[in-house]
Amino acid sequence: MFEKLVKMNCYSKNRILKYFAKNLLEKLYCCEINCIEIDKSVLFAHHARGCTIIASEICENVVILQNVTIVTNMKFNKINNEWENVGNPIICKNVVIADGAKILGPIIIGENSFVAAGAIVTKDMPANSIIYGVNKFKPKDINYDFVYNSNMEKVDKIIEANKKLIEKYFMK
Repeated sequence: MFEKLVKMNCYSKNRILKYFAKNLLEKLYCCEINCIEIDKSVLFAHHARGCTIIASEICENVVILQNVTIVTNMKFNKINNEWENVGNPIICKNVVIADGAKILGPIIIGENSFVAAGAIVTKDMPANSIIYGVNKFKPKDINYDFVYNSNMEKVDKIIEANKKLIEKYFMK
């Protein structure tokens, strides 16, 4: 049902359907998705739980995990009587955005980048980067994908790894 609501919300030309889908996404999944352009290949892990996604554009093959915020950070200048920093982020292709990341303002996240859990980003970031902390980045090792790859590990292997970790913990 989540995927159908996202499609209605993001791609329908019918305003009533969009409004209906938007409200159900908020009620059922606690998320808001409102983009000027969003590619149909974008994946939302965990049904976008806790996400607020208001972007200029999200390009192909982007993966967004839970509790991610992508919004503006505009401010009103009372001296000049005008808004500054107007606009929302652009997320380029093949970006993975991990849990709790915040991407704010009229900025661009370069393609093939990984935005780490809890990162706060308010400045443009180059392609092929690991983005972490507050506006920090380092080159991404092209030999690794982080958190997500279309060839995901089998559930049984993950469970086995977790059991070994639990055993290690109790053997202290």
